[in-house]
Amino acid sequence: MNIRNLFLLAAISLILVSCGTQGKEIPYMQNIDQLPAGALGTATTLAGDFTIKSGDMLQINVASSNSDAVKPFNKIQYIPTLGGGGGAYTALGDLSTVFYLVDDHGNIDFPVLGKLHIGGMTKHAVEEYVASLIYPRYLTEKPDVECRIQNFRVYCIGDFNHPGVVQAENGRLNLIEAIALSGDLTLQGQRENIMLVRTDPNGQRFVRRIDLTDANFLSMPEFELQQNDILYVEPNKYKKRSVWSMPPVYTTAVSMLGTAISLVTFITVLARK
Repeated sequence: MNIRNLFLLAAISLILVSCGTQGKEIPYMQNIDQLPAGALGTATTLAGDFTIKSGDMLQINVASSNSDAVKPFNKIQYIPTLGGGGGAYTALGDLSTVFYLVDDHGNIDFPVLGKLHIGGMTKHAVEEYVASLIYPRYLTEKPDVECRIQNFRVYCIGDFNHPGVVQAENGRLNLIEAIALSGDLTLQGQRENIMLVRTDPNGQRFVRRIDLTDANFLSMPEFELQQNDILYVEPNKYKKRSVWSMPPVYTTAVSMLGTAISLVTFITVLARK
């Protein structure tokens, strides 16, 4: 093998190595065995305790042992089952009459109670708030209030295998669940710098960076996602390098230079004849 072939082989090998993804950048939670005992149990967020925002579509059910007494406080009718083993709710209209739409000011119109400002409250706070307005003023026993969000969705864009909108059927979603429902990250997705864009109840947006290779993200407040969160996975440096293209101005210059060289070569050949 001559020197020219050796140089060619070395150049090809260098290109292949530089365009490949290093295995150490792929695994999640690489230091999970190093986390202190009980670290995950000290997370301050409550799973599923989302914060109410404008545009949320809520289902708020009020239940009690006396189903007739709570009927005026429900947009859907509560029908007790035989034997006293709980009950079921039956919708009495279309979505606009069954669910509560939180307006731009964070308010909803609640039967009997009137306009309630719940924007910025958590799910559990809303449940306690509604119950406190009903008991003891209207009922002799404290009712059970359940609040669910019907339009909880997260937007996953970038280097997911299946980017798109992830709908949470049960009104809650964490980071790992959203990643799994999006088909995981591609091998070229940058795991050390996931971008989370969130809008707070006041309409202000902020950004958090999450490193999936560091297991400490499991105890971050952002691990539990909020409705309308945006997750963006940036391509890693190897993928960016593979899609690099020469700017148009340089492409034009190279093309013109090639034409000029061809013309000079042609004239030189003619002059030698």
